[in-house]
Amino acid sequence: MKPSLQLKLTQHLTLTPQLQQSIRLLQLSTVDLNQEVERFLQENPLLERADLDEQRPATYVPDAGAEPAVREAAPEAAPEPAPADVGAYEAEASFDSWSDYRASRNGNGQDDDESFAPQQAASPSLREHLLEQLSLLPLSPRDHGLVALLIENLDEAGYLDLGLDEIATLCPEELDVDPQELVIALQHLQHFEPAGVGARHPAECLAIQLRALPNDTPRRALALKLVGEHLELLAARDFVRLKRVLRCDDQALRETQQLIQSLNPRPGGGFGQSETRYVVPDVVVRKLKGHWTAMLNEGAVPRLKLNRIYADILSKHREGAGSPLAGQLQEAKWLIRNVQQRCETILRVSQAIVERQRHFLDHGEVAMRPLVLREIADELGLHESTISRVTTQKYMLTPRGTFELKYFFGSHVATDTGGACSATAIRALIKQLVASENPRQPLTDSRIAEVLGGQGIVVARRTIAKYRESLQIAPVNLRKCL
Repeated sequence: MKPSLQLKLTQHLTLTPQLQQSIRLLQLSTVDLNQEVERFLQENPLLERADLDEQRPATYVPDAGAEPAVREAAPEAAPEPAPADVGAYEAEASFDSWSDYRASRNGNGQDDDESFAPQQAASPSLREHLLEQLSLLPLSPRDHGLVALLIENLDEAGYLDLGLDEIATLCPEELDVDPQELVIALQHLQHFEPAGVGARHPAECLAIQLRALPNDTPRRALALKLVGEHLELLAARDFVRLKRVLRCDDQALRETQQLIQSLNPRPGGGFGQSETRYVVPDVVVRKLKGHWTAMLNEGAVPRLKLNRIYADILSKHREGAGSPLAGQLQEAKWLIRNVQQRCETILRVSQAIVERQRHFLDHGEVAMRPLVLREIADELGLHESTISRVTTQKYMLTPRGTFELKYFFGSHVATDTGGACSATAIRALIKQLVASENPRQPLTDSRIAEVLGGQGIVVARRTIAKYRESLQIAPVNLRKCL
């Protein structure tokens, strides 16, 4: 076959580095975005944080009735900003001395060593708390070591997972540990604080706490018998059998149940190192002149600008267009533009959600209307995947609480009148019905379905069960009280 040259035209989609960065920034949460920006600030000398008194681009119009921390959403979708000149991002202020520059960087003129917030002292762990009590006991070194061995085998709740025989077999043979010695060591451990630590199962944990109470505590003896022999019946709320086996009336059983409920089934749970994580809202919703309006939380938006010194150097030396600084200048412009575009997209989507869920803001969850990603995408002219990225890990502060943007989307259930009711509204109705039910005769899933059917909402019993479990509401037999 004779070789020949052919010309072929094809079309294909290519993601430019700028578009890839825009997509990546859009799906990041506020915390991840600030970490990404901090990385760029460390790697790119042409990028720096803007001062707090600098104005935002003209797209964000400040609202006179709002606080300075937020700005009102623009009524129309703002077009994508064109590439700006270097001077558009330059700072207006000039530094006459090093002290002025340092004051602008720190914000208040203080040194870096003076800007640290006071650190909170770490609370002791359960192991440290128990070992401290052990050091005060007049025990022999061998008994001291055996009690410490049991402390090392406690779980986070304060329970002893392994049996004493198994712990004895794990010890070195030269120690010749007798399981009876571990029994004595366990008795020492079970007298430590908090009461109930060192128990091998919940019944023993509750019994230890009951024995630690004064002897004249009302219903103490009855509670000891219940947790020692009939704890399974109490967990199943089988009050009829409990009254028969304990030979008591309703009042005595009710007081015994209240005493057991006052105990702590997880004595070591209070010593866990739990890290508190705070949610920073991206959008704030307020009612201005009778209309719900979404505003950006500027405290969560990174303020960026180009470094004036390096930008002036590049503008004076045009021949260095191919230098590394020129590439870093372009990357800095891309990042500033993409962060701005991310804020505009979040604001547009949030305002569209607020306009559709204004009844929720007025009346609560029972007024939540069905909403899918397609509706917002069609209105704003965006792709459905873009709406999904915007609503993931982005939070909205409303007068009714802080919610993730995905919270306002949900499936729907048909009504008798031909309309639709959102799943969130149905969950709210189920929560209201359970909260107002008779504790002695709680509502079954079938009965809840009948009540909702009387209101025109057709929901199957299995759907009620699914929504009830998502709300962490116990079944009807576990909600029954005396």
